[in-house]
Amino acid sequence: MDMLNDLIALTAFGHVTLQMMIMWVVICGLLYLAVYKNFEPLLLVPIAFGALLANLPTEGMVNPPVGDTPGGLFHYISLGVHLELFPPIIFLGVGALTDFGPVIANPRTFLLGAAAQFGVFATFIGAALLGFSTDQAAAIGIIGGADGPTSIFLANKLAPELLAPIAVAAYSYMALVPLIQPPIMRALTTTKERAIRMRSLRQVSKTEKLIFALVVTVLVILLVPAASALIGMLMLGNFLRECGVTERLSKAAQNEIINIVTILLGTSVGITMTGERFLQLETLKILSLGIVAFSISTASGVLMAKLMNLVSKEKINPLIGSAGVSAVPMAARVSQVEGQRADPGNFLLMHAMGPNVAGVIGTAVVAGYFIARLGN
Repeated sequence: MDMLNDLIALTAFGHVTLQMMIMWVVICGLLYLAVYKNFEPLLLVPIAFGALLANLPTEGMVNPPVGDTPGGLFHYISLGVHLELFPPIIFLGVGALTDFGPVIANPRTFLLGAAAQFGVFATFIGAALLGFSTDQAAAIGIIGGADGPTSIFLANKLAPELLAPIAVAAYSYMALVPLIQPPIMRALTTTKERAIRMRSLRQVSKTEKLIFALVVTVLVILLVPAASALIGMLMLGNFLRECGVTERLSKAAQNEIINIVTILLGTSVGITMTGERFLQLETLKILSLGIVAFSISTASGVLMAKLMNLVSKEKINPLIGSAGVSAVPMAARVSQVEGQRADPGNFLLMHAMGPNVAGVIGTAVVAGYFIARLGN
């Protein structure tokens, strides 16, 4: 009997808590959405698996170094988040994957990307009224931009204690774009507006794309220096893509680099999702504020497009305004699908990519503004 007790004492069953078991249910929900519903699986799977490790009585995973004893595996991996390495590197890959041609061909779509940021500021005010500090409110509000790396970057700067729920909210709502946005888009537009056909975009030259990457880099960093890491890496990735002489580097940024960092970033976020941190009332508040932020951003983009149509001879399909959030390219695809429901022969995808990529830049700029104003 003593031997049996000794064997049991060597296991970790006695360290399992009720909070851990509740988190297992939450984790199963995230894995279900990722695996069976295909909602942002590239990030939800690493986040959920990291959360599973966080809610098991592991050894040698997250402990910091003590004297000559090295720290745990995720103590070092998570430094990529704490030292602000992973989000900018993700932006490198996003830039290499993204064609900025649509926004160059139709510059007024920048206004749609800017309008979508209204959800960020509205939620910032709402979070502050609910009792969050201004730093925390800013980190929560950026969820409205639907940009996971930027949300993580800003949360790590201003409210690291809220990193896990903010990251989960940001990526969950990005994954739920096809469910959240269409009802809002239909409610704010008429069938006639949804059927508006836009003139084909002009062909954008290689030189224009290269100049655009350089000009945006210079202007944004001069205006909002705190956004330098995000904008600099985004435009570096895009320049590698468009210059035509760095194909190997561009492909590496699009594939190996972004894939490896995505795994490390996701698991690093997940490892912070312990039951003690996550199962709190403020987590429910953040999740609720996140959906509000995302909904306001979607509505703002659509309403801006309708407003622009009042003063423009060349009409914009208001559906593309919803793509002003940064969920590239999913939000643009939703605009395409909704447009074809009203007119099967209508093709909005490339038009929607204009505000979509403008939203990426806009959210990074807003994050830089918050850091400059609120960061210590």
